[in-house]
Amino acid sequence: MRAEPEQADAIVVGLGYVGLVFAATLAEAGLRVIGVERSPAARAAIRAGRALFREPGLDELLGRLPPGAMDLREGLAGVRARVVILCVGTGYDRATGTSDLSDLHDALGVALEAVSHDTLLIVRSTVPVGSCRSAVLPRLAQVSSTPMLAYCPERTMQGQAVAEIRALPQIIGGFDELSACRAAEIFRIIGAAPVTVTSLEAAELVKLICNAHTDMIYAFGNEVAFMAEALGLSAREVIEAAGRGYPRPTIAWPGYVGGSCLIKDPYLLVESSRAAGYQPRLVPAARLVNERLPGHVAELVAGWLDDHRVPASQAKVLLCGIAYKGQPETDDVRGAASPLIARALAGRVGHLAGHDPVLGAEVISAIGLRPSNLEAGLAGAHALVLLTDHPAYRSVDWHEPLAGMARPALVVDVWCLLPDLVSDLPWISYRGFGNG
Repeated sequence: MRAEPEQADAIVVGLGYVGLVFAATLAEAGLRVIGVERSPAARAAIRAGRALFREPGLDELLGRLPPGAMDLREGLAGVRARVVILCVGTGYDRATGTSDLSDLHDALGVALEAVSHDTLLIVRSTVPVGSCRSAVLPRLAQVSSTPMLAYCPERTMQGQAVAEIRALPQIIGGFDELSACRAAEIFRIIGAAPVTVTSLEAAELVKLICNAHTDMIYAFGNEVAFMAEALGLSAREVIEAAGRGYPRPTIAWPGYVGGSCLIKDPYLLVESSRAAGYQPRLVPAARLVNERLPGHVAELVAGWLDDHRVPASQAKVLLCGIAYKGQPETDDVRGAASPLIARALAGRVGHLAGHDPVLGAEVISAIGLRPSNLEAGLAGAHALVLLTDHPAYRSVDWHEPLAGMARPALVVDVWCLLPDLVSDLPWISYRGFGNG
């Protein structure tokens, strides 16, 4: 006699930054959840009540789950569920200008093992417009005569995901009305308000325009900074003056714009639009402005070292802020400026050190930097590059570490955190991004 399949309320495939928060939130809401994750280390950590990445509140959420609320698997043989959610990454190949959906296809292959006639498949992964209908639906239809499919993009911010998964409206685009209604039920279970659009494609576009718009907002602040440098002015001064008491949209402060989403999603939007016959101009231009910053910083450092005749073998530089952003804090280095700058300076700097308030030494070493604390990293250093606005860098006492730098020395301050401190150290050349 054939054994009855194991039943779960929900299955989440991919337990990374997106999937683990969602899976744990569903489990806390009372659903029996199976999480699928191919990394044995990740599964072991989750079973121990912790994530392998930093997300405030997530370990506490995992610790609140009752025993058996979330089971962890590598595969789904012999399992069925009312809803299966795909939460895996999407790659982008800059050389070809095309997306890489291989992880999505792999996850879909696993997910289809658990699909029955009444299973709803939800895609949370960011994809080009049309991907659910062209790449997911045909395979789903092979195993279900009544396929139910919804695209419900993740829109939380790293560092705030545990709170935002419930608080943010959830976009829902269904293959049909039943699919959309079933998806809305899932999000109401966790207390999130559904916002239903008319199609899979509309929901896919919502996600891409949200991230591209964010990228463009930040790009204007960076464009102002590049212009201010050329004009010999202070971007911070003019942006602050422009917004003081003025009831118009706020201009973003200059700073690096990265992360796994913003370095990719604008290009997915461009890919989608090109496929439909329209070549966007504003979206790729904004991305190029933001991508210019790491090279600009590396050129400032290399140029200063050359001007001061510092031999490459003796040059010492400390990069501070290795993760892609400082606040909300994260330990994610995907799309960070630090690896790009490290590669650009590798042949010019004999001692390239790195510091980050939350990253472990092994991650910093993997980027090609020597892990260091601030005191040791700045001792005899010819240059400091401050890449993120992490709160720890605002509160640290910089006087003693800066005083230990070589004389003369350079400080490149992307977020302009240190101008007042450096003014007391006249042997230091200060370059705040956007200060001409």
